Amino acid sequence: MSAIEVGLKVILMFFVLVSIHEWGHFYFAKRAGILVREFAIGFGPKIFSYKKGETRYTLRLLPIGGFVRMAGEDPEIVQVNPGQTIAIKLNKQNEVSSLFLDQLDRRSNVILGVVEQIDLERTLQVSLDVDGERVTYPIDREAMMVTKGVETQIAPYDRQFGSKTVGKRAIAIVMGPVMNFLLAIVLFLIVAIMSGVFTNVKLDSVLAGKAGEKAGLQKGDIIISIDNQPIGDDREKLVTTIQSSAGKPMTWVIDRAGNPQTLQVTPEMEAGSGKLGVVISGDRRSASFGEVISGTYEQVVGTTIGIVTGLQKLVMLQFKLDDLGGPVRTAQVSAQFAQMGITVFLSWMATLSLYLGIFNLLPIPALDGSRLLFMGLEALRGKPIDPNRESMVHFVGFALLMLLMVAVTYNDILRLIKG
Repeated sequence: MSAIEVGLKVILMFFVLVSIHEWGHFYFAKRAGILVREFAIGFGPKIFSYKKGETRYTLRLLPIGGFVRMAGEDPEIVQVNPGQTIAIKLNKQNEVSSLFLDQLDRRSNVILGVVEQIDLERTLQVSLDVDGERVTYPIDREAMMVTKGVETQIAPYDRQFGSKTVGKRAIAIVMGPVMNFLLAIVLFLIVAIMSGVFTNVKLDSVLAGKAGEKAGLQKGDIIISIDNQPIGDDREKLVTTIQSSAGKPMTWVIDRAGNPQTLQVTPEMEAGSGKLGVVISGDRRSASFGEVISGTYEQVVGTTIGIVTGLQKLVMLQFKLDDLGGPVRTAQVSAQFAQMGITVFLSWMATLSLYLGIFNLLPIPALDGSRLLFMGLEALRGKPIDPNRESMVHFVGFALLMLLMVAVTYNDILRLIKG
């Protein structure tokens, strides 16, 4: 497989993982009636951008996530204050369709005046002093503010994120991680269908000079039993037995080309556990519907337990910097999995999707879990937390996450340089 093909697979994987997460936010925000200003993949400077309907879709330079920018979540609209001279354009219903804040002398077919009163959120009206006469106009709910050549749609209060009930806001936030969970389930389901079911445990290869070769094991041997314990198709049982038996002689019964044989096998201690230097595979058959469902369930549950265990160590600070990996290391590992076949790559993609969903639900500032926590506090208090304080918490959290990202990325690059 060429480097270009591997690279494209990894890029597509990240694009799908981030897009499905942000689509969860986007779709349910739209269903709640919230104005979504931007759907972005990546952070930093824009590489590509186009607008459809009310939303601008952008691809940004840094491939480390994405975001959905909803009206009311940040002060993106330039303020219009009394005493300010502006120009307005009316539609056929005599409503303000555009408000021009600069280059007023270049605007045509507009009404020029000094703002006396304006409300872009609730009453949707503007009063102007036009040549000494006060005139008042209603403002279209989808009116555009234009400044420095950029159009920004106004957001009446009932289109803003903060105007919705706690339940609707919570759904718009939680559905990002939920979409990652659903994607992981679908991918594990596909893997279960494609992989089938093992009917035995077979040695795919035996490494030269290792304990397995010394004991007489060969490629193609089918493992029948170990110390009178049947192995059947349980690869995990075989691996666990080997790892826990370093230095302990074991009696293996194998099937070699239809002939049963008995061997004495002793795993060697390596990296803290028993190793034989063998690669395990097995013969397969198509999985039944029940086996596909049970296999998917086992994969989802087992992977989730592994991820949660790892995150617990992270929270308890039971890790070294080398244990962490940023975008560079993740891309490097993903490239390795991309070369191992489609089922292995899809399984890895499902694992990353599950991790992304779980990690985002952690109550860490700037993550979805933190926003849900603030909403929970709002529901208990009966009133929202001060938006400025909440925004500051999320800002600090985001800054710290970016600092950690820079640190692990730097460490990843050093690791690559050192080989």
